Amino acid sequence: MKKFFEFICEISESGKRLDIFLFEKINDNTNEILSRNRIKSLIENQCVEKDNEVITSPSVKTISNSKYRINVPPPISAKPEPQNIPLDIIYEDQDIIVVNKPAGMVVHPGFGNQDQTLVNALLYHCKGTLSGIGGVTRPGIVHRIDKDTSGILVSAKNDYSHLKLSTQFKEHSITRSYLAIVWGVINKKGVIENNISRHPYNRKKMHISKNGKLGITHWKLKQNFSNIASLIECNLKTGRTHQIRVQFANNGNHLIGDKVYYNPKTKKRYLNKNNQNIFNLLKNFPRQALHAKHLSFFHPTTNEKMSFESELPDDINNLISNFI
Repeated sequence: MKKFFEFICEISESGKRLDIFLFEKINDNTNEILSRNRIKSLIENQCVEKDNEVITSPSVKTISNSKYRINVPPPISAKPEPQNIPLDIIYEDQDIIVVNKPAGMVVHPGFGNQDQTLVNALLYHCKGTLSGIGGVTRPGIVHRIDKDTSGILVSAKNDYSHLKLSTQFKEHSITRSYLAIVWGVINKKGVIENNISRHPYNRKKMHISKNGKLGITHWKLKQNFSNIASLIECNLKTGRTHQIRVQFANNGNHLIGDKVYYNPKTKKRYLNKNNQNIFNLLKNFPRQALHAKHLSFFHPTTNEKMSFESELPDDINNLISNFI
């Protein structure tokens, strides 16, 4: 069960680093024992609020008379439990399983998501026959897509298959295509190449940085919607965290529904008296409009070329139908 603690910052405590303030408050005033590193991790993972607003920087200075709340999730089980969760299985044999992951499902247990993940579902379905190379909490997981991204994933049922698939990902011989709806009107096709790294102040975000790893995305326009949004197809040549999301946000065309990379200037840029209803539909879409539609690779044991497709889910199709 999740715990939480609330503290009012006294005048004498004003100006302290947030992580130090919480470390002292928790360890001096509660029965909970939390290390400073654990508290920093909680802050970076959006578990701390100041006056009901989330804070993600451990180094931010405290302000007197402000109320700070820290939510402490239960510890993650060392070994995920099998759970009877329905799977949309596209293909399965003794070496691999290809599934269509719904939006809202986390791939593996982690901070704030201890169960109800794809791993829990795979453990139940595969009865323990999953690769162990990824670690105790990630059996079978060769690659990931974000919680609120839908679409195709391949998992490995044994270590040999895991190694073979991982090599293909590392060598960029696997083909991955996504469909996304972004704000604005964009060109018919193009390539984005820039370096991507973890955001220095918000560990939930990535950003464009000269010190990051190269991210390459080829894209082409599929459809334009009322000069306010565009449906695009993206082919990844690399697989950086949030690659499509951060690259298009950096270009001024962040994904519809993306709360992490939303630009406050969007309303001023796109809203006018003739498109109020359409603007509201796009702005209120509940998750990033991103779907992993295509995945192709060589089978790890037969070396046969395997290609899989996933249709757009209902929520994105329903959004598109408003423009037709």
